[in-house]
Amino acid sequence: MYVCSDENCQNALFGAMLSRHMNQLEQLKQFTVVVADTGDFESLKQYAPRDATTNPSLILKAAQMPGYQFVLDKVIADSKKLSLSGEAKLRQVMDELLVAFGIEILKIVPGRVSTETDANFSFDTQALVAKAKKFIDLYQKQGIGRERVLIKIASTWEGIRAAEILEREGIHCNLTLLFSFPQAVACAEAGVRLISPFVGRIMDWYKKSTGKEFAPAEDPGVVSVKEIYAYYKTFGYKTEVMGASFRNTGEILELAGCDLLTISPQLLGELKSTEKPVERKLSPEKARDAKVQKISLDEKKFRWLFNENAMATEKTAEGIRLFNADAMKLEKFIVPKL
Repeated sequence: MYVCSDENCQNALFGAMLSRHMNQLEQLKQFTVVVADTGDFESLKQYAPRDATTNPSLILKAAQMPGYQFVLDKVIADSKKLSLSGEAKLRQVMDELLVAFGIEILKIVPGRVSTETDANFSFDTQALVAKAKKFIDLYQKQGIGRERVLIKIASTWEGIRAAEILEREGIHCNLTLLFSFPQAVACAEAGVRLISPFVGRIMDWYKKSTGKEFAPAEDPGVVSVKEIYAYYKTFGYKTEVMGASFRNTGEILELAGCDLLTISPQLLGELKSTEKPVERKLSPEKARDAKVQKISLDEKKFRWLFNENAMATEKTAEGIRLFNADAMKLEKFIVPKL
């Protein structure tokens, strides 16, 4: 009779036993923190993620849904007590709406919620710091401690510097719109709590520019996250890696074992609907076997390396524009109600 004594063999057998009668979402949760990329409370209840992320696009969508009218109604009602008017009042209501959705989300998830700063502040370090502190103050007034909130900031040089300041003050950040290795290295050196590399949007760019289709293991977005993960684990950075912006479950499963993965309700549903085995692809032990060279970045080197990466330059700029456009749509939706 064959006896499985090899450690890899035993791990494989254990994984196979574990996967029996467990769907892929349940299996994934064994070695990756699952985060819901949505402002939809019902999806949060259905898939039971630990954390949740939001952005202007998701809040705009949720605010227009009848089921969440109560959140908007309360913020609008409270705004009538403000001694503000015009643009100042609109800015205050926008901030309070983002926090109000965050508070409702935290009633459902046990972990953290990410609340996004204004996209048009992406190149203004001091404005980002001020907005982050305002968000934390609004949360604290509602009894939510800063340990349950991540401030989302675009991964520009100015955004990373803002996060460095905030992290030193105990305000933790989620650096979003991250498309390149230099951005990831700069975030780690700044002591950022978490980064969100945008897997699907990276793949979108390469698919459009090359006309090629990519298997999950060769997906440029997947490869990018694996490179960042290996670098962080090799050199002992505490910054968490959270893959984001997925286009299919193949990308997700290829990153099984990443610190966190933020996943849309549609893809969470697909993972939940199948019991095919999930293999852990990333681990700190495997990552430390990778041959990676440490680099250091000052502002000039960061900007040059970022400039040389056409995909990262274009997708970061595009992402900032899109988030700003959706924030403006949300404003137009709110103004008549004021």
